[in-house]
Amino acid sequence: MRTRTRPTSLRRGLSPRLWGGRPQNAAPALIPIATRVLGIALISGLWLGLSVPQARADVARDPVEGVLTTTLPNGLTVLTLEDHNTPVVSFQIWVQAGSKDEGRYTGLAHLFEHMMFKGSRNIQPEVHARLVEARGGRINAYTTRDVTVYYEDVTAESLPLVIDLEAERFAHLDVSEATLKSEREVVIEERRLRVEDRPSGRGYEALFSLAFPAHSYGWPVIGWKSDLEAVDVAACRDFFDTYYAANNLVVVVVGDFETETTLERIRARFGGLRRAASIPRNVTRVEPQHGPRRTRVHMDLQSPLFLAAWHAPAAGHADAEALDVASAILSDGRSSRLYRALVYEAQKALYASGGYYELQEAGLFFASAAVRPGASIEEVESLFLAEIEAVRRDGVTSDELAKAKRQLEVALVGDLDTNSALASRIGREWVTFGRVRPLAERLAAIEAVTAADVQRVVQTYVTARGSNTVHVVPNGSEGAP
Repeated sequence: MRTRTRPTSLRRGLSPRLWGGRPQNAAPALIPIATRVLGIALISGLWLGLSVPQARADVARDPVEGVLTTTLPNGLTVLTLEDHNTPVVSFQIWVQAGSKDEGRYTGLAHLFEHMMFKGSRNIQPEVHARLVEARGGRINAYTTRDVTVYYEDVTAESLPLVIDLEAERFAHLDVSEATLKSEREVVIEERRLRVEDRPSGRGYEALFSLAFPAHSYGWPVIGWKSDLEAVDVAACRDFFDTYYAANNLVVVVVGDFETETTLERIRARFGGLRRAASIPRNVTRVEPQHGPRRTRVHMDLQSPLFLAAWHAPAAGHADAEALDVASAILSDGRSSRLYRALVYEAQKALYASGGYYELQEAGLFFASAAVRPGASIEEVESLFLAEIEAVRRDGVTSDELAKAKRQLEVALVGDLDTNSALASRIGREWVTFGRVRPLAERLAAIEAVTAADVQRVVQTYVTARGSNTVHVVPNGSEGAP
């Protein structure tokens, strides 16, 4: 994600490290966005104890039923959902290129997220953002292993300006030596702050490298420092020309706007955007893992970190919901098994968390824990694996199953709470599945998960043979990985 240094202004599917406009987990200082009434009602109802069937009955109409799909002659896809319940419109552009699509140099997708704010033929650097923020809007972007997303949340009268500004930078971006030099330095500093100086950053970087030794998911979204230092303008222009073409973009507009007027402006501004003859994709596939992998990272820290991951299915697999339920039971919140066992009862860890990380071409079931002073990382790992083994051997209780389903349902319904969240749901589903899955379909899939399903997916995917383990330990620590 992009952190600007100049004056400006369901866990599943989310990377443990997204790159974007503000430090991770920081609350953005942005204009208030009114919460959708339907989202509030559903979430409140769920927390007040509605059963799953009752909650589903309250979903009178899934908003995505009103999504209109338009394809321009140049291949640009536009998804619009007009809704005047709140005076806000969310405009997002999903570039179907993430770090997995990089070739000779890693970090290019994220580097372009930065360069897109550095001006174009008719707009000076940072002016795009200042124009949006001066009108009370918010603007930012983020990069993942699969996509790069640019977004603005504004009031209706500012939407025409946003469309014009976005079309300008996608058509006439300044890909120059000066821009590359400036943003290269910014990204290298961001890498230092977010990865090299952070135990969690170092740990997750090592974990993905361990889990994906051949696939491009194994390198960091922000890129390796050596690649960032070496990349040249020619490589940047080639990446832009290849992946920022009209037929590789999905525009999502949700909220307070007039559909026909907006589509007319998008056609006029984006209709001339070039179409790529072909869009190359990563041809590597994730190979089966034939034995456990371990590594040890040494750095200056006080509290060691334990991280582990196992290969899991890619997005859309039939086991996705069962894996979500399993991760909720094991590691979602302070009442989860791992948190209870490691933090409360044994008092060997400061925290324990994890999840099912769903990607377009692969997935990971992962978890991490910070070692409490006085405890050993080996003790934490032993307790952690004992909880996994308990699920493998004995399964889960009906109460745990019901609670986990409730948690997942609340998170899913949360995708309705703002126009921005709804636009993100639409964009994410479209680029991943080619359609937006109805809410009722998602709720039914969660409800269908049984205790036997949870035990089965843990037995199938969370195995000793398929484990990837990282210990992040203080400098000078002894012992084997």
